Amino acid sequence: MPELARLLPFVAIALIFWLLVMRPASRRQKEIARLQAGLGVGDKVMLSSGIYGVIGAIAEDRVHVQVADGVVLEVARGAVASVDREPARNDPTDPTPGTVDGTGA
Repeated sequence: MPELARLLPFVAIALIFWLLVMRPASRRQKEIARLQAGLGVGDKVMLSSGIYGVIGAIAEDRVHVQVADGVVLEVARGAVASVDREPARNDPTDPTPGTVDGTGA
């Protein structure tokens, strides 16, 4: 019985480590995998490098992201860090929704 009492702190530390570190990391990893599997053409995305763009085409493990008119980057699907599911605006000269002149005022 005293041997079990000596092992109890190690078991408790391992359990706390799993609850505070391993479990949230696993959840985050699954969430990112779901996000990357659900990518669609026209989604506004931010890459892990901080570059924003719109998905133009999707291949098996690569994504074509348009970052400016005529500028398309081919990146790994895993480089997509976040997705804004609102449809991208194709015409940057259109006024911002909810404003009269597009200045935000």
